[in-house]
Amino acid sequence: MTRVVCLTPNPAIDVTYRVPTLTPGGAHRVADVLERPGGKGVNVARVLHALGVPCVIVAPLGGPAGTWLADALTDAGLAVRAVPVAAPTRRTFTVVDEGGTATAFNEPGRPLTGAEWAAVVDAVNEELAGAEALVVSGSLPAGAPEDLLPRLIAAGVPAVVDTSGPALLAAAGAGPVLLKPNADELSAALPGLSHTDAARRLLALGAERVVVSLGADGLLGLAGGEAWRVAAIPGVTGNPTGAGDATVAALVRGLIDGTSWPDVLADAAALGAAAVLEAAAGDVDLAAYTRFLPTLHAERLE
Repeated sequence: MTRVVCLTPNPAIDVTYRVPTLTPGGAHRVADVLERPGGKGVNVARVLHALGVPCVIVAPLGGPAGTWLADALTDAGLAVRAVPVAAPTRRTFTVVDEGGTATAFNEPGRPLTGAEWAAVVDAVNEELAGAEALVVSGSLPAGAPEDLLPRLIAAGVPAVVDTSGPALLAAAGAGPVLLKPNADELSAALPGLSHTDAARRLLALGAERVVVSLGADGLLGLAGGEAWRVAAIPGVTGNPTGAGDATVAALVRGLIDGTSWPDVLADAAALGAAAVLEAAAGDVDLAAYTRFLPTLHAERLE
């Protein structure tokens, strides 16, 4: 039985190049190339699958790239509900040097028609029958309906949303069980506020919980009038592209399993750090996760 439905509104084929060094304006010999299905919701589903949590990916897919993406996910053992659209599926590129520094180039998602968005909503609602949670993760392509996230959240299944810009504020007002912006996304949506005050604003708008990924400064979680902090594990370097997606996977697993909030936060921080050690977003170093988890604890700030 599907426990989690993962909507990826802006899927992509993720291409990762490994190079000795990255020099702007120079020519580079690529040491290794990795192509795989991507988009934040896809990455969340990969991590849930690795953790043994049954899930299904819903994504608008178009053109040969969309067909390849759906086939590759199916071959990897993941359940996929592809919504056919006319626009070809985009690609993203991440260049990683020997020191682990990652530079990302993300193509924009092409606009969908109103009928195509309606088909996406219908597909999500059908897959939610019997599910325990909905994850909506990733940016929205240009032209997406302003009420898209409120309509999905209104389905009545606990919703975890990881998005940015106006969509983040729209989602907050619809009452999701959890929002997970990173620090930059939070500051862009609510400029001039501290991370804690901005997270409180999202709670005031209607979100039940807010978790903010702070990179090297760890993780901040707010719920029920309390703020908690989990420190980052020092010295963890690699590809941070999928760290936030692994964090979301841990959060949704903890919520549907009824894990205590401080333990959910520590688990999310450990899994996010373990994702940094992997070359590609959507993978996690489970051995490192097992090592990291006992060292992390959520500290109540107030």
